[in-house]
Amino acid sequence: MEKSVLKREEYGSLDLHLREQMDRRGITRGEMARQTATRFEVIDKWYKGSVERLDLDVLARICYVLDCEPCDLLEYRRPDRKARPEI
Repeated sequence: MEKSVLKREEYGSLDLHLREQMDRRGITRGEMARQTATRFEVIDKWYKGSVERLDLDVLARICYVLDCEPCDLLEYRRPDRKARPEI
């Protein structure tokens, strides 16, 4: 079976966990914006998990400030699939 991204439900999704990391450390969105030299609106989207396209520079800045790895902020959720038929 060939993989395709034409059907959104077939390839899964990414979840952002910036909120949990910031809350655990007691860092506000405003403070994160200042420390990363990023607009508040950008950090707010990351915080709310509503980022549509990842900016690797912003991700690197956040990881630097939080002293964490990208995998601490991003989680790939595999699609829920029924058992694949045997070929």
